[in-house]
Amino acid sequence: MNRSPDRNERIGDMSRASDRQHLRRLLEGGWSFVRPLLILTSSVLLILSGCLWAWDYVDSNYLKPVDADDHTPVVVDIESRSTVSTIARILEENGIIRNKSVFKYYVDLMGYGSKLKAGTYILNRQMSIYEIMEKLARGEGKAKVMKFLVIEGMTIEAMAESLVQQKAIDSKDEFLSLCRDGDSFMKYAAISDIDTPENENRKYLLEGYLFPATYEIYVDSSEETVIEKMLNKFTLVMKQEYIERAEQLNMTVDQVITLASMIEREGKTSDFARISAVFHNRMNDEMRLESDATVQYALGIRKLYLTDEEIKIDSPYNTYKIDGLPIGPICSPSQKAIEAALYPDETTMSEGYYYFATKDPMSGELNFSKTLEEHEAAVEQYRPLWKAYDEGQYDELNQQP
Repeated sequence: MNRSPDRNERIGDMSRASDRQHLRRLLEGGWSFVRPLLILTSSVLLILSGCLWAWDYVDSNYLKPVDADDHTPVVVDIESRSTVSTIARILEENGIIRNKSVFKYYVDLMGYGSKLKAGTYILNRQMSIYEIMEKLARGEGKAKVMKFLVIEGMTIEAMAESLVQQKAIDSKDEFLSLCRDGDSFMKYAAISDIDTPENENRKYLLEGYLFPATYEIYVDSSEETVIEKMLNKFTLVMKQEYIERAEQLNMTVDQVITLASMIEREGKTSDFARISAVFHNRMNDEMRLESDATVQYALGIRKLYLTDEEIKIDSPYNTYKIDGLPIGPICSPSQKAIEAALYPDETTMSEGYYYFATKDPMSGELNFSKTLEEHEAAVEQYRPLWKAYDEGQYDELNQQP
């Protein structure tokens, strides 16, 4: 007779079946979790492997030195204002790097785009891109420099011509444009002080403030940099003593520079203090200054003899027609001319001299007079010499018995 499983056996079988199902579900769930993880890990390993291969390829073909065994020095000139692209091209042309595009991208990626400096560098083909980049960023190259000269009494227009000839600037027009309105140089107190509506009719706002001297600049410096060099020099020359002296004379710095520029153009250095005394005497007595130099500036000419028609020119620079000083300086005065404007000759002032005229066009010697009658007599005497000098016949006239 068959025996039916008892209740306990049935319960055990059911429990084991349930355990197997639970284990199967756990395995299935675990695999569903592990599988994407394995796929992700495999993918990352493949990507890393690909990246390592790509980096090794780029490093071997573009970043490593062109020739690790070549120590031959190569002189490379990097001009100022060169872009990264320009520098990369120069390096590639000199065989210092393998690929100019890679160098440019590498420099930009490393954030060195604005750090590379101009100069003359000694490099070699065993240097890596990183080493080259670092050397250019440190500025270890010797920058090319040049000197230029600005002569006392030069106007800004004459200065522009000279600077182009000396190769200190490339563009005369850019230089004149910067000097005309002076907007780029308002950080200089002397310039910001004269940037007023009443000075809008000046030919050049910077006239008189580009100090005459010998300067040294980097080759290919911008016109703005050249101007700043001269303005910096002016700031040093116009020391506190001069500013305080101007205040004692009840003059502004601009008025001092304007007067100094007239003194510079009217005579030789040894006469500066006496010329200044004449102008101070006339200003103190509210007489018009009647300076030929201001008329010459207004007309844009340089000659000794001025016609009546030329003297009548309508201009804020013409001191035959306006009261007091002209609207602004007429040239770049020297330090001696500035000092003369501030410290006129006391004897000439006290003895009452109000006039002067050129006595010898070649030497620049002046004749000083106290009265209008004396001055007119001197003018009558020396006028033929002025005309002959202007016409290039002074030597012939001067040699006549």
